[in-house]
Amino acid sequence: MANTLVVYYSRKGENHMPGGIQVLEKGNTAYAAEYVAKAVNADLFEIDTLQPYAENYRECCMEAVQEAKAKARPEIKGFVDSIAQYDNIFVCFPCWCGTAPMSIFTFLEHYDLSGKKIAPLCTNEGSGLANSEADIAASCPGAVMAPGLSIKGHQCKDSEELLATWAKENV
Repeated sequence: MANTLVVYYSRKGENHMPGGIQVLEKGNTAYAAEYVAKAVNADLFEIDTLQPYAENYRECCMEAVQEAKAKARPEIKGFVDSIAQYDNIFVCFPCWCGTAPMSIFTFLEHYDLSGKKIAPLCTNEGSGLANSEADIAASCPGAVMAPGLSIKGHQCKDSEELLATWAKENV
């Protein structure tokens, strides 16, 4: 069993991309998470919300804004049975409202992550990591925060080498 976990949330369907809204069969963050997991031989866990977000991109954005303002913790379909065996946890997500989607916090706050190394990876089209590093650190008291990585979502699919290099530097 790996001592590294890659946990991620990724939106497929309508997404903001250069040139406007595009429909993706697979979300950008899923590519990034898979490349990171492959590079460091990690276990991979996808966060999936119990209540799906709107299919329409703009409606989904409005839902995300409401969740962020309320500091909501949406229910997710499941958790990793035990986090004890993991020393390193990569947290991969799109930037929503200047931070990670609230479902990321639902996942992180479910566990005591004291002593675990947390490495955030944020996909976005220009916002960078925004407040996500500080917000994740606040949700993981006692964890050791690794330097985060920001990557443009539309570049994820073709960035395996970059993502692998970053991942290997953070285990």
